[in-house]
Parts: sequence; structure tokens; C-alpha cells
Amino acid sequence: MQTVTTLESLRQAVESLQRDGRVALVPTMGALHEGHLTLVREAKSRADAVAVSIFVNPTQFGPNEDLDAYPRQLEADSQALEAEGVALLWAPGVEVMYPQGFASSIRVSGVSEGLCGGSRPGHFDGVATVVCKLFNQVQPDIALFGEKDWQQLAVIRRMARDLDLTAPYADAIIGVPTVREQDGLAMSSRNAYLSAPDRAAAAVLPQEMRRAIAAIESGSAVAPTLAALAAHLLQAGFASVDYAVLADAASLEPLDTLGSEPARLLVAARIGTTRLIDNMGVGGPEIWSG
Repeated sequence: MQTVTTLESLRQAVESLQRDGRVALVPTMGALHEGHLTLVREAKSRADAVAVSIFVNPTQFGPNEDLDAYPRQLEADSQALEAEGVALLWAPGVEVMYPQGFASSIRVSGVSEGLCGGSRPGHFDGVATVVCKLFNQVQPDIALFGEKDWQQLAVIRRMARDLDLTAPYADAIIGVPTVREQDGLAMSSRNAYLSAPDRAAAAVLPQEMRRAIAAIESGSAVAPTLAALAAHLLQAGFASVDYAVLADAASLEPLDTLGSEPARLLVAARIGTTRLIDNMGVGGPEIWSG
């Protein structure tokens, strides 16, 4: 595996890979876990070479968020990627991604508003900007993202479509189903922040989500079902529930009733000092339909 940290060396490496076939990109912020490695394996099945980026992007963190505390373990991550057969690791510093005088930003209206966009102002501006830069830098044929960050996936696909990006184009941005722990908790780098009691209580989140989905699919009214979900999380030890929303899977518009189109239950809740997010399909298969 080749590791590069400058744009010049990245372009040389990418040109070499492109001569041999299709290149897939898996963007990450590091602290890799099985969920990330699942993306890498899926990428290997769809392309001739896989490039992975590791960059803890400061522009998607708010002033009171965990930028400084976010886990950084480049050596361990590099070893894991090499073992998976990754061809290229792009690991730029902040000064490379945001050179002195950097003054540009991408804002995606609609799908970036509400949900995590409502509770984390500016977050998706940072996501869209850095992912657009990564697409321009690596120019992959396809890019893969975890469905755990469903709103992020919607924002990135909307951005690619609106800006006529060709590397990759919108339909070559692939969502991969969420990888979960044995107790159902969605894998996340931030799970490492959880104390042992909080980690045990966190498993209630996917359990209550599945219970709410079963109720909605059986005809229960959406609003009281989601209110009960939030109440059960608080009773289980969660400090707060940022949102629990049934939304159209593509537009992310909130739904009062379950219709014929694919829907998604999206939840964000805090336990201890950690904010957890999760989502699951409702009334249909868990696939991206944007």
C-alpha cells in the first residue's frame, strides 16, 4: 500500500492506478472499525483498486464538539488497510486540505436542513466541502459511504448531482448497509467514548427503534409511537433525544403517516457525553432510493 500526504504525490499515484482500471474511494476520518473495513471490502468487489482517505475534517465540527478528542490512530489504521489490500492511503494534513487563505464552502439546501443539520449548524457545509475536494483530488470512478450516516449520504449525492460531478457522478456514490455490534448497536468510532454502563444502555437504541418500526408498520400512529421511543430511551439512561423522525428515504421530508414510498426512521440521542445516531428502513428494503 502506498501512503501519500501531498497533492502532487497523490495525483501521480492515482494516475498510475487509473491506468490499470477502475478506482474506488472510501473517505474516512480514521479510527477504523469493522464498518469501515466492510466499505473497503465492498469497494474491492466493485473496482480494480481501492483508495482510502483519512482526514479528521475540522470544518464539520462545531465549536463545542469533539474535534480535539476525536480518536486518531493512523499507524493502526494503516496496518488494517494494508491487510485488506488497499492500494492507496491519502492522509493529508489540515494545511494541505485547507491552505492559507482558504475561503470556499459548499452548502446543500434541503436535505442538509433538520435532523443533524438542525442540531449541528454548519456540519454538512463542512462535509460537502471536504467530500467535493476529495472527489476532485482522487477522481474516483465510485465512492462508498456507510448508510449509518443516512443524511450525509443524501447530502453528498445531492451535491454531486447539483454540481455535475463526474468523478464520481451521483449514481456512483454507493451506500453500504450499517454494520452493527452483536447487540445491535451501530458501529461508530465514537462508541469508544462510552463508559461500560453507558455502552450497555446504548443497546436500547436499536431495540427501541425496531420496536417503533414494527408498531408503525402495523398501523400505529407515527407521532405517539415516536414519543414513546424517546421516552423509553430516557428511561434507559439516555440524557436527551435530539430527534426521532420518520422521513421519506430520499428527500428526508418528515412523514406523519407511512405511505407506499420507502421511509426511514432516524434517531439521534445522547448518552453520557456521547451523541449516537442511527437509522433503519421502514416499510421497505433498506436501500438507497435517491
